Amino acid sequence: MYNSGKIIIGIVIFLGLFTSPIWYDLAIGKTTNKPVLVLPKGEDQQECVRSAEYIRDNHMDLLNDWRDEVVRKNNRDYTSPGGKHYEMSLTKTCLNCHSNKTEFCDQCHNYAGVTPYCWDCHVEPNLMEIN
Repeated sequence: MYNSGKIIIGIVIFLGLFTSPIWYDLAIGKTTNKPVLVLPKGEDQQECVRSAEYIRDNHMDLLNDWRDEVVRKNNRDYTSPGGKHYEMSLTKTCLNCHSNKTEFCDQCHNYAGVTPYCWDCHVEPNLMEIN
C-alpha cells in the first residue's frame, strides 16, 4: 500500500472529528440540569391517560396517533390500558391539566432541543388563558 500513511492519518482525523462531542463533554465536565416541571395544584392526584414513564417517552407518538384517529377516522374515543375512556383532544384532555405551556411543555422541549409543531394548529395554552 503506497498511501497507507495518508489513509491512517485520514482515519485518525475522521475518528477525532467523529468523537469530538464526547471529548468536548469530557473537557467541559459540566452536566445540564434536568427540567423541573411545575404542575398545577392538585394535579399529582389526577390520573393521566397513560403512566408518567410512557408519556415522558412516547407522548409525541400518542399525540400523532390521536391526530390520525380524529382527523382521518373521526374517532375521538381513547381507552387507556386501565380501561378508562378519554376524549382524544390536546386541548380538552392534555391541556386541561398541563395548562401552562411555559412552565410545563417548554421546560422539557427546551432541554431536549426540540420544537414541536403542536402550536401550528392549536392555540397556545397561555394565550387561551387570556381570552
